[in-house]
Amino acid sequence: MLEHGGGLRKAALHYGIPEPQWLDLSTGLAPWPWAIPVIPERAWARLPETDDGLEAAACAYYGVNQVLPVPGSQCAIQLLPRLRRGGKIGVLSPCYAEHAEAWRRAGHLVREVSESEVDFFLDSLDVLVVVNPNNPTGRLLPAERLLDWHARLAQRGGWLVVDEAFVDVTPEASLAAHVERPGLIVLRSFGKFFGLAGVRLGFVLAQARFLQLLGEQVGPWAVSGPTRILGQACLSDTAGHQQRIERSRLAGVRLANLLGRHDLAPHGGCALFQWLVTDKAEILKDFLALRGILVRLFVATSSVRLGLPAEEADWVRLEQGLRAFNEAYS
Repeated sequence: MLEHGGGLRKAALHYGIPEPQWLDLSTGLAPWPWAIPVIPERAWARLPETDDGLEAAACAYYGVNQVLPVPGSQCAIQLLPRLRRGGKIGVLSPCYAEHAEAWRRAGHLVREVSESEVDFFLDSLDVLVVVNPNNPTGRLLPAERLLDWHARLAQRGGWLVVDEAFVDVTPEASLAAHVERPGLIVLRSFGKFFGLAGVRLGFVLAQARFLQLLGEQVGPWAVSGPTRILGQACLSDTAGHQQRIERSRLAGVRLANLLGRHDLAPHGGCALFQWLVTDKAEILKDFLALRGILVRLFVATSSVRLGLPAEEADWVRLEQGLRAFNEAYS
């Protein structure tokens, strides 16, 4: 298992601080969970059905004609490699590590490439995987460039897989409007924007035939009945979506400014997290953890990712930790 953010229980044991006393900024989730609707008893008692309105709500939210619900976009990441014979896969890196790992485990030849290397290697690849906005760097590639890469791949029957887990705050950057093009596959996460990662829900956007093939790999009843009701309610709350976008954007700017005031200006990020490269990354992670503040460390790139504090007291606590770190190590 690869390491991810959110290992709060492990951190609590390691640092000897009880779980309720932690400020967890390690996951990049919106820190304000969406209101949970009333879940009827029948949703728990019966097998889920696919004509309950979830797909329609998702199609309206993403602006597409068809979707495939999955139990978290991680499910799709692991199943996509099964739909191709062994080939050459490019993964624009650094990014969410599960992408490269899933293709490797399925027997494909994986090359992790930088943005500047894509054009050089693209014509030798069968699939290119891009996370946009990227996790953890926050880099947002323009749609025109992604569609150009897709066109080159599609000429040879290749795929462009775009993981848009963090795009909800900048919906204008999504490629959802183009998923009728053969070989363009877009993955969307539910939990990050809605702050409900525990429900395990995601969507795949692509041509109908491709979704049918992937759906056969996912199998029946993959998304639970309660999750389907909750997902439909959240996706249909159009007024709430705009409020969440504005709140997240303001908080993202505030976090970037806060880091900058303490000589820790981020090198990238998006509305839901900020990314900082520093030769003191491991020291910073441990320094904050000793104060009950959990951030995500990336050892390979000597960097940390910080998510958004939820409440004013959390902002104060983070600023106090950053100030103390700056005083100790400046």
